[in-house]
Amino acid sequence: MMQAYYKSFNRDFTLLEGDSTDLLSQFDFKFDMIFADPPYFLSNGGFSVQSGKVVSVDKGAWDKGGTAGSVDDFNLRWITLCREKLKDNGTIWISGTYHNIFSVANALQQADFRILNVITWAKTNPPPNISCRFFTYSTEFVIWARKHKNKPHYYNYELMKAVNGGKQMTDVWNLPAIARWEKSCGKHPTQKPLSLLVRIILASTEPKAWILDPFAGSSTTGIAASLTGRRFLGIEQDSGFLALSKSRREEIDDCGLRMAYCKKIKDMAFVPSPQMVCDDCLDDYGLPF
Repeated sequence: MMQAYYKSFNRDFTLLEGDSTDLLSQFDFKFDMIFADPPYFLSNGGFSVQSGKVVSVDKGAWDKGGTAGSVDDFNLRWITLCREKLKDNGTIWISGTYHNIFSVANALQQADFRILNVITWAKTNPPPNISCRFFTYSTEFVIWARKHKNKPHYYNYELMKAVNGGKQMTDVWNLPAIARWEKSCGKHPTQKPLSLLVRIILASTEPKAWILDPFAGSSTTGIAASLTGRRFLGIEQDSGFLALSKSRREEIDDCGLRMAYCKKIKDMAFVPSPQMVCDDCLDDYGLPF
């Protein structure tokens, strides 16, 4: 039987250590939603700008580019495994850039998902283009798909409309990149902002839903899940990132800090207050770790 690397005191946040393609086949638990931020395969000697300084974009061996065929095989393998872990009415969100998103979309179709939307995340504070030879990269994409083509999925239309000032929310989201306060426990090279994950979770799940992240990283998905009253299982193979995730979750056991974080996230203003405070202990409903 697998052992959890970490489980929060109220059992809303669980981490497993290992490769998701190995671990996903070892349990049968079903999730309401999956968010995945897989490798973009960008670590090939390029440069970017961070905090006004030129930095390498090489993030680690896990992000090294392969052949087009190997990238396609990788995406189809983990997406197929994730499909087996979704409830029949469940949905999956996958982030990417042009480097990997077309391969992801193709794999979703091969795995018999129905693509619902391709969200364009327009960053309000993108890094500058240091080469000045092409347009500045300022967007990422998030594909939203449901497991079955003919089975309805959950979408909180009214909440998303309220968040958007009473108008239907479009598939272009103007949200900032990660803020300094989100790095209080340390940095992850591809960390997503809480504002993005909170919106995704609020749009497509109900309170106490179970959410899986097969490439947990620093577990922004899990922190967003906890802040919104959902439950989380993350899989990560890097021990340093697991320790960072644990620290981030334990940080928000401080109710004052938890509330401060909620106030920084615009969409949380539309969440009923009982979900914004520490829940009572939650039953794990059969999570086998």
